[in-house]
Amino acid sequence: MTMIFKLSDKLLFPPPMLARDDGLLAVGGDLSVERLLLAYSMGIFPWYSAGDPLLWWSPDPRMVLFPTEFHCSRRLARTLRQQVFTVTFDQAFARVVAGCAAPRPGQDGTWIVPEMQEAYCRLHAEGWAHSVECWQGHGLAGGLYGVSLGGCFFGESMFSRVADSSKVAMAVLVRRLLAWDFDLIDCQMKSDHLVRLGGREISGSEFGRRLQEGLARPSRRGSWSGEVEG
Repeated sequence: MTMIFKLSDKLLFPPPMLARDDGLLAVGGDLSVERLLLAYSMGIFPWYSAGDPLLWWSPDPRMVLFPTEFHCSRRLARTLRQQVFTVTFDQAFARVVAGCAAPRPGQDGTWIVPEMQEAYCRLHAEGWAHSVECWQGHGLAGGLYGVSLGGCFFGESMFSRVADSSKVAMAVLVRRLLAWDFDLIDCQMKSDHLVRLGGREISGSEFGRRLQEGLARPSRRGSWSGEVEG
């Protein structure tokens, strides 16, 4: 049986290739900005539920979405043309995270526990984490958030209160990342929703190689709030 590594106060992780078959790599540590940035730079992310210890994952295969492969359905393209929503960046980060953390039909609880919300708000305050907001009138209809390092965007979660709002947020994000020549969006785990948007699984070794290529690019640290699309 593959062992699960127990982290100490030292700022380090075991190699992702040592993760279990289900992707679990390590337990413990903390959610400091420094540890989170190190984790993402190695292809590792935190994921745990209330009452569980802090768990760190690096699944193989890995779900990714290459911006050039994003699939925009006819319905989504029509919604974008009609400008049903106004899309902004980094205007309501904490509200987007809270929206993603809210209970959903058929789900028992959430993995975006208060400690995780606080940790990503700290990353946002330091310019590493970003949100995409989808507005309808004055209300927040949906959105997504994630971490940006080099030419890689690490998607964390998305939510939708109005049909297609999170898809619109993703489409606008992809458009922006293409303009900035980003290499990939890390989607972590496979889902039918991501497959429909053009996501696909790649091997852990290929992900590691593409991750290092992306990290060689300068990071777009700081607020992205100047980006607004109607």
